Amino acid sequence: MKRLSLPPALLLLALIINTGISTMAQTQTTDPATPSARPNDTATAPSVPAPPVAKKIPRTSTVHDTTLSDDYFWMRDKKNPEVISYLEAENAYTAAMMKQTTGLQERLYKEMLARIKETDTNVPYALGGYLYYTRTEQGKQYPVYARRKGQMTAPEQVLLDLNEMVKGQTFMAVGEFDVTQDTNLLAYSTDSNGYREYTLYVKDLRTGESTKVADRVSSAAWTADDKTLFYVVDHPLNKNPYRLYRHTLGQAAGADELVYEEKDEMFGIGVERSRSRGYIFLTSASHTTSEVRYLPADKPNEAFRLILPREAGHEYYVDHHGDKFYIRTNEKGALNFKLVSAPVSAPTRENWKEVIPHRAGVMLGGVEFFKDFYVVSERGNATPRLRVFDFKTNKPVDISVPEPVYSISLGANHEYDTSKVRYNYQSFITPSSVYDYDVKTAKSELLKQQPVLGGYDPSLYKSERVYAVATDGTRVPVSLVYKKDLKLDGRRPMLLSAYGSYGIPSNVTFSSARLSLLDRGVVFATAHIRGGGDLGKEWHDAGKMMSKKNTFTDFIAAAEYLVKEGYTSKDRLVITGGSAGGLLMGAVTNMRPDLFKAVVAYVPFVDVINTELDDTLPLTAGEWEEWGNPVKSKENFLYMLSYSPYDNVAAKDYPAMLVKTSLNDSQVLFHEPTKYVAKLRALKTDKNPLLFKVNMGAGHGGASGRYDALHEAAFDYAFMLWQMGITQ
Repeated sequence: MKRLSLPPALLLLALIINTGISTMAQTQTTDPATPSARPNDTATAPSVPAPPVAKKIPRTSTVHDTTLSDDYFWMRDKKNPEVISYLEAENAYTAAMMKQTTGLQERLYKEMLARIKETDTNVPYALGGYLYYTRTEQGKQYPVYARRKGQMTAPEQVLLDLNEMVKGQTFMAVGEFDVTQDTNLLAYSTDSNGYREYTLYVKDLRTGESTKVADRVSSAAWTADDKTLFYVVDHPLNKNPYRLYRHTLGQAAGADELVYEEKDEMFGIGVERSRSRGYIFLTSASHTTSEVRYLPADKPNEAFRLILPREAGHEYYVDHHGDKFYIRTNEKGALNFKLVSAPVSAPTRENWKEVIPHRAGVMLGGVEFFKDFYVVSERGNATPRLRVFDFKTNKPVDISVPEPVYSISLGANHEYDTSKVRYNYQSFITPSSVYDYDVKTAKSELLKQQPVLGGYDPSLYKSERVYAVATDGTRVPVSLVYKKDLKLDGRRPMLLSAYGSYGIPSNVTFSSARLSLLDRGVVFATAHIRGGGDLGKEWHDAGKMMSKKNTFTDFIAAAEYLVKEGYTSKDRLVITGGSAGGLLMGAVTNMRPDLFKAVVAYVPFVDVINTELDDTLPLTAGEWEEWGNPVKSKENFLYMLSYSPYDNVAAKDYPAMLVKTSLNDSQVLFHEPTKYVAKLRALKTDKNPLLFKVNMGAGHGGASGRYDALHEAAFDYAFMLWQMGITQ
């Protein structure tokens, strides 16, 4: 889905975590309370050129009797040489402005790199008699996908080597990775430019030969005969996943059968096979409504059958166990979802039986089924929890955790008949850790904690959760981490992040790269604002549609609280967010530019009105249930117009800003931040730096190579530290 695909909060940090980069603590080089130098507001050196000035081509349109003016609409066309020249000029200007931080960038990069175990192997998972894993090698940007038969001492079989696959490309990412039940064939998909248009292949693991199946594939699933593959194709213009095809091995290109087509542009489809291996599920869903079709996996040529027709506002999702379907549903006021069961032979609504009731304030986020038990993922008060239910007793046992502020989630659990649950655990202080939980003994075994080289000592840091009070009296959780011995005197610099959209929670995660900030005295904070999913569906609903401004005022309240309580001060406070969190950055900067020293916005969704008026853009129509439909509703239009960052840029002083985008971004098209920066340059009245950095060969998540991602993080940190006044 658009603008929600990356974890909330700082996108680069999330990328670093996801690629397994780990780091070590460094000796603090400066007193955290006394920055080595206050940043120069002009931040210019004699050799720095003037910033680029984008030409204006006036364009007006009328919507709901309101005239919209857009002098930079022409920048939408990335095939226009003038657009590319402008982007290159912005990159050159940013490089010149950041030249003074070159030494700091290099120090930061070396620190981060020194913490990494560059040659490493992740914890293997079992499936069909093999152990599957990825590994990295020193000096190589990408992982290798491999397996071994039975045990890790067996000979290695390399399945995919992304370092070879990326040759001749600027980007490489794997989407689908699905092995047949007989273990002979691998269905995999790759994206080679960052636009998230994945090409699907089938590789014969006996011969090593790969065959292309289709372009623009977003999901796929093998059936029980090990030769039939269902896959979903995205629409060529709006990228909506809309067609399901049936492919049989050996079938001629273009001969695959169209099984289902989603006609409603508000809905997207996805296909998957149950862990039980018994059924193929085809789910069609919008942001607020869903329906599910099912097919026995051993009958691939039969027609899919519908569980329950879609009903506006009713979401339900299905899994299989034994002779029952289990259905997570929000029917009949179950806003945070409940779990029901139904017989496979007659799964109609009148046969639904409640298994787990709805609970106010507790989101039933997911349920995973195994032969003898099932695991529930739930969240309340910005805190996740895993609960294991034995089928015989149906009594839950919570997987225990050692810290009050943390993240826990299910890991790679591919086997159905097992007595163990793989889960991942981390916190601001504890590195990413992989555990196996034994259901019979109720004990957890640590399999691996991501190494942090150089003697990282978690006892040097402290994490806590505080609460800010919003303008309407709502308590907003804020999670913090910092080097110990913090004095609440307002002298510490702070990096405050948030997301606040789509019901996605802002997870508390470890970042080895972040240690380079903490060890320089920076306090890192995440605000769990409304619009996210930190406190259940009610929390999401209170920050979407006609209540969206709560997201922005919650963030402002969190910032004001942290300043008032002495964690930081206005001239040391840097804020950051990406994608929909970039919308947040743009909105709060327009509303309270005096509150922040600097802003870092990643792939920011800032041109809200123009994007949501144009349903030819990728996935726009589906977004109307999150933001509102400005085409059909004047009320929605005027409300969205009142906060859209691009439309509310004004002639006034703004904080220092770093805005980042990628040319091949399909979630937030590059022209949104490009237009935003151009308009800011034309209107802002201050002399604070406004930098715009464009990755010309990547997509929504930035650079795909792990070393490239580290360089990007070092660049961003150097900008933040420069603005905080820390140059050492």
